[in-house]
Amino acid sequence: MTRERNFVYPKEVDTFAFDWGRLALTVAPEVNGASRFSGGVVDLQKGQGHARHNHPGAEEIIFVISGTGEQMVEDEEGNPVVKKVGSGCTIYVPESRFHSTTNTGDGPMQLFVVYSPAGPELALRELPDFRLVPPGG
Repeated sequence: MTRERNFVYPKEVDTFAFDWGRLALTVAPEVNGASRFSGGVVDLQKGQGHARHNHPGAEEIIFVISGTGEQMVEDEEGNPVVKKVGSGCTIYVPESRFHSTTNTGDGPMQLFVVYSPAGPELALRELPDFRLVPPGG
């Protein structure tokens, strides 16, 4: 990177848009040269969420900024563990573990997610409902 971007707002970067919500990567190799992790803001509309999936070889942290929902993270035996989550809750998803998030509240749900190492979020570009929205869009 020729220019450091230490202070980044979601509206300043490309957004991954899907039928279930949006992801704006504010920390990533392609955004500001981060090399050991990536992260960004996820917006889920009422009643929406992302399906059960995993990130092979990567851990994930999910922090609930606002809203309420249901979070599923599989245990070591592959059994789904579902909890109600809300503002201020931090969810740790161990490496390669299946998980899902659903907004069950009355309004939008906003999350901040971190992937380590960086990269698993790029697989989202392969989903059939993926749309790339330019900054400010």
